[in-house]
Amino acid sequence: HVQLVESGGGSAQPGGSLRLSCTASGFTFDDSDMAWYRQAPGNECELVSSISAAGIIYYVDSVKGRFTISHTNAKKTVYLQMNSLKPDDTALYNCATGVGYGGSRFVSAYWGQGTQVTVS
Repeated sequence: HVQLVESGGGSAQPGGSLRLSCTASGFTFDDSDMAWYRQAPGNECELVSSISAAGIIYYVDSVKGRFTISHTNAKKTVYLQMNSLKPDDTALYNCATGVGYGGSRFVSAYWGQGTQVTVS
Protein backbone atom coordinates (compact mmCIF):
# COMPACT_ATOMS: atom_id res chain seq x y z
CA HIS A 1 0.00 0.00 0.00
CA VAL A 2 1.05 3.61 -0.51
CA GLN A 3 3.03 5.17 2.28
CA LEU A 4 4.51 8.64 2.56
CA VAL A 5 6.61 9.35 5.62
CA GLU A 6 7.74 12.90 6.32
CA SER A 7 10.58 13.97 8.56
CA GLY A 8 12.73 16.99 9.21
CA GLY A 9 10.26 19.39 10.74
CA GLY A 10 10.89 21.21 13.96
CA SER A 11 11.55 24.67 15.28
CA ALA A 12 13.66 27.36 13.69
CA GLN A 13 14.33 31.02 14.20
CA PRO A 14 13.38 33.56 11.54
CA GLY A 15 16.03 33.47 8.88
CA GLY A 16 16.90 29.89 9.68
CA SER A 17 16.66 26.74 7.58
CA LEU A 18 15.05 23.34 7.73
CA ARG A 19 14.97 20.46 5.26
CA LEU A 20 11.91 18.28 5.03
CA SER A 21 12.11 14.77 3.63
CA CYS A 22 9.36 12.47 2.42
CA THR A 23 10.14 8.85 1.74
CA ALA A 24 7.69 6.98 -0.44
CA SER A 25 6.76 3.35 -0.86
CA GLY A 26 4.00 1.30 -2.42
CA PHE A 27 3.98 2.98 -5.82
CA THR A 28 6.30 3.72 -8.73
CA PHE A 29 8.05 6.82 -7.48
CA ASP A 30 9.93 7.47 -10.73
CA ASP A 31 6.65 7.95 -12.60
CA SER A 32 4.93 10.03 -9.95
CA ASP A 33 4.29 13.70 -9.36
CA MET A 34 5.00 14.82 -5.81
CA ALA A 35 4.00 17.85 -3.80
CA TRP A 36 4.33 19.59 -0.47
CA TYR A 37 1.28 21.20 1.11
CA ARG A 38 1.00 23.17 4.31
CA GLN A 39 -1.78 24.27 6.61
CA ALA A 40 -1.56 26.72 9.47
CA PRO A 41 -4.29 26.93 12.11
CA GLY A 42 -7.20 28.94 10.78
CA ASN A 43 -5.84 28.92 7.24
CA GLU A 44 -6.74 26.90 4.19
CA CYS A 45 -4.46 24.15 3.00
CA GLU A 46 -1.95 25.54 0.51
CA LEU A 47 0.10 23.88 -2.20
CA VAL A 48 3.63 25.01 -1.43
CA SER A 49 5.56 23.26 -4.17
CA SER A 50 5.34 20.38 -6.58
CA ILE A 51 7.71 18.45 -8.79
CA SER A 52 6.57 16.30 -11.66
CA ALA A 53 8.10 13.01 -12.66
CA ALA A 54 9.71 14.92 -15.51
CA GLY A 55 11.19 17.45 -13.11
CA ILE A 56 8.83 20.35 -13.76
CA ILE A 57 8.66 22.45 -10.61
CA TYR A 58 6.09 24.80 -9.15
CA TYR A 59 6.37 27.13 -6.14
CA VAL A 60 3.74 29.29 -4.55
CA ASP A 61 4.80 32.92 -4.79
CA SER A 62 5.38 33.31 -1.05
CA VAL A 63 8.23 30.78 -1.02
CA LYS A 64 9.92 31.51 -4.35
CA GLY A 65 13.62 32.13 -3.88
CA ARG A 66 13.57 30.62 -0.39
CA PHE A 67 12.37 27.02 -0.79
CA THR A 68 13.76 24.35 -3.10
CA ILE A 69 12.06 21.09 -3.96
CA SER A 70 14.03 18.13 -5.23
CA HIS A 71 13.75 14.37 -5.47
CA THR A 72 15.99 11.37 -5.50
CA ASN A 73 14.50 8.48 -7.41
CA ALA A 74 17.04 6.03 -6.05
CA LYS A 75 15.95 6.82 -2.51
CA LYS A 76 12.30 7.37 -3.41
CA THR A 77 12.48 10.60 -1.48
CA VAL A 78 11.32 14.13 -2.13
CA TYR A 79 12.85 17.02 -0.23
CA LEU A 80 11.87 20.56 0.61
CA GLN A 81 14.81 22.74 1.53
CA MET A 82 13.47 25.78 3.35
CA ASN A 83 15.77 28.77 3.81
CA SER A 84 15.18 32.26 5.12
CA LEU A 85 12.27 30.99 7.14
CA LYS A 86 9.60 33.40 8.30
CA PRO A 87 7.01 33.11 11.07
CA ASP A 88 4.37 32.90 8.31
CA ASP A 89 5.94 29.59 7.26
CA THR A 90 4.72 28.03 10.50
CA ALA A 91 2.38 25.19 9.54
CA LEU A 92 1.87 21.48 9.32
CA TYR A 93 3.62 20.35 6.14
CA ASN A 94 2.32 17.32 4.29
CA CYS A 95 3.89 15.41 1.46
CA ALA A 96 1.53 14.14 -1.23
CA THR A 97 1.53 12.20 -4.44
CA GLY A 98 -0.98 12.65 -7.19
CA VAL A 99 -1.21 14.31 -10.58
CA GLY A 100 0.09 17.75 -11.43
CA TYR A 101 -1.62 19.66 -14.22
CA GLY A 102 0.79 22.56 -14.32
CA GLY A 103 1.21 25.53 -12.04
CA SER A 104 -0.88 25.36 -8.90
CA ARG A 105 -3.14 22.62 -10.25
CA PHE A 106 -2.29 19.45 -8.38
CA VAL A 107 -4.76 16.73 -7.55
CA SER A 108 -3.45 14.75 -4.63
CA ALA A 109 -4.23 11.09 -4.12
CA TYR A 110 -2.24 10.13 -1.06
CA TRP A 111 -0.88 12.15 1.84
CA GLY A 112 1.67 11.59 4.54
CA GLN A 113 0.97 12.21 8.20
CA GLY A 114 2.64 15.60 8.18
CA THR A 115 5.53 17.24 9.98
CA GLN A 116 5.22 20.43 12.01
CA VAL A 117 7.35 23.46 11.21
CA THR A 118 7.42 26.29 13.73
CA VAL A 119 9.30 29.51 13.06
CA SER A 120 9.58 31.92 15.97
